[in-house]
Amino acid sequence: MTRWAPIPETVTLHVPFRIVKRGGRKEMQLPHGAVQPCKADSTLLKALARAFRWKRMLESGEFATIAELAEREGIAPSYMTRVLRLTLLAPDIIETILDGKQGPEVTLARVLEPNSLKWNEQLSDIGVERNASALPHSRQ
Repeated sequence: MTRWAPIPETVTLHVPFRIVKRGGRKEMQLPHGAVQPCKADSTLLKALARAFRWKRMLESGEFATIAELAEREGIAPSYMTRVLRLTLLAPDIIETILDGKQGPEVTLARVLEPNSLKWNEQLSDIGVERNASALPHSRQ
């Protein structure tokens, strides 16, 4: 625009996106290839925090069994067992989730599914990409 050019009254901006549900919330998802800001998934973060807290409580002897702890927490022992499995995730996957770089395909439901105990196999089981931008300390 030049100094004397008229200012338009209306400007139309087209931003392609779609609305997806994640963890019971609606979220805007940009098209593939667009630069998307890193955003930590609060549902995943809460589950990770609970898993490590429960593990610490069991290992310290504060509770003798998962059933005893589950009763105190007011949840089903089967759910607690599934959440406790998160403590077996590869450190790179946990760090990726904490940094919010896990991608939209990595959901709580997906990480709660039974996964391999081998860390390098977990990457493909869960859907975390193996590359330098996704994993800070990638292990082969």
